[in-house]
Amino acid sequence: MRVLLVEDDPALRLGVARALQAEGWQVDAVTDGEFALAATATEQYDAAVLDLGLPRRGGFEVLRHWRTHGQDLAVLILTASDELPNRLRGLNEGADDYLPKPFEPEELIARLRAITRRRRGNSSNLLVVGALSFNTDSRELRCREERLPLSPREAALVELLMASPGTAVPKSRIISAMSSWESNFSANAVEIYILKLRRKLAVAGVTIVTVRGVGYALEAQ
Repeated sequence: MRVLLVEDDPALRLGVARALQAEGWQVDAVTDGEFALAATATEQYDAAVLDLGLPRRGGFEVLRHWRTHGQDLAVLILTASDELPNRLRGLNEGADDYLPKPFEPEELIARLRAITRRRRGNSSNLLVVGALSFNTDSRELRCREERLPLSPREAALVELLMASPGTAVPKSRIISAMSSWESNFSANAVEIYILKLRRKLAVAGVTIVTVRGVGYALEAQ
């Protein structure tokens, strides 16, 4: 999952970014609303962690711009104010959830997982395709009762494919989800990870099919 973090406090920005990266997520961090809009104009994100008290353009204005321009990323608002009018305004503007400061990183991560599951139309943390099951919280992949070890990027790729079984996931979408500004992911790297996963998933009778000119799809035999 690729996350945009919009927070002007340096210490908080660094701490949140490290917590998200520890989950195996790709994180881009910006310091104000103008940078946030520029980032989403050129990159594709699964979710955003958005502070309200931002320089140049405030969080409400950024959120309103995203929603009126069809940006469908999940949005978790952060703010120092826990007043009801602000919470209601954020939710009415199109935010998916609201987290007042101070907060624990574990709660932020749990809320991000929950809102991205809802965006996918899946309330469960378990993705199942044939004999495979992937827990989006623990990042564990199992074939029946046997655990199949995955690297963080392999887990990210498995989650993308298992979230839409039988449907081609565009290669561009895979590249975007597994990239960040500090770590660019190439088309050749995608092919290498697909090859590794094909070998691991063969034991479960699940195949990664190449859809020519589009990307890859997961199919159970």
